[in-house]
Amino acid sequence: MRAERDELAVAERVFERVSEQLADERASAAPTPGQVGGRAVMLIPHRTSGVEETTLPPDYQRILAAVRQAAGPVMARQVGDALGIDVSVRSKLEPLRGKLVRLVDRGWLRKLPDGRFTTRL
Repeated sequence: MRAERDELAVAERVFERVSEQLADERASAAPTPGQVGGRAVMLIPHRTSGVEETTLPPDYQRILAAVRQAAGPVMARQVGDALGIDVSVRSKLEPLRGKLVRLVDRGWLRKLPDGRFTTRL
């Protein structure tokens, strides 16, 4: 019973920290490093009318530029080729796909049902 109570207390502290970090992320449009599970992570701002693309980290700006320069919707593999990433190695491609999805989640890109990515209008 004590062990479960101690685990619950730890979980509550973690929840409070994460909640504070999310509140700080929403309050600040600029990307700032945060802590999740003891690891530093880069917080990507949500796309809103006052937030410029320049607030994104350089890697994300290059990804947006590669998607924008494409003739139409692109797969992650095509973005990797444009950025000079070795797309034949899955371990190199998956982090890129994660960044693309993060940009979709924050409103910077749009993901089509077939898995291709395109810019938002």
